Amino acid sequence: MEASDLLADSEPVLKDWIMKRNCSMSPRQFVCLYVSLALFSLAIAFMLVLVGAWLVLPFTGIELLAVGVAFAIYARHAVDYERIRLFQNRLVIEQVSGERLTQFEFNPRWVRIEAGATPREQIKLISRGQTVMIGQHLAQYRRAQFAGELRMWLTRC
Repeated sequence: MEASDLLADSEPVLKDWIMKRNCSMSPRQFVCLYVSLALFSLAIAFMLVLVGAWLVLPFTGIELLAVGVAFAIYARHAVDYERIRLFQNRLVIEQVSGERLTQFEFNPRWVRIEAGATPREQIKLISRGQTVMIGQHLAQYRRAQFAGELRMWLTRC
């Protein structure tokens, strides 16, 4: 256990935000969908093989492989999230993308927040020359609202 983990356990969190992707299917439902798709495609391919259209089977395999790769890429990023925790003397930003975890820690008194010029742009947190983009998983109309809320909480520190 790292020193920052021990400190995080003893220090009270003033505010905790978690922003995640909107996933409509659980991992189990996702696997069931792919298995049912594969069984259905293979059943049709084998029926066509029985009537002499044997070339359908290799193309069905290629199709299932391509769909499987696309599903794997989707599943890899389905659990991506951003977590922002505000403590009395620090602001911790944790970003997970795929299998990569990135953490940033700032003094909340020195953080400047810049909402994007357009709703499509992410929120910039700037402190001592370091810039972090947040709000990737927020709906566009919520980004300015979140920037205002974060600004309000930072002024409380």
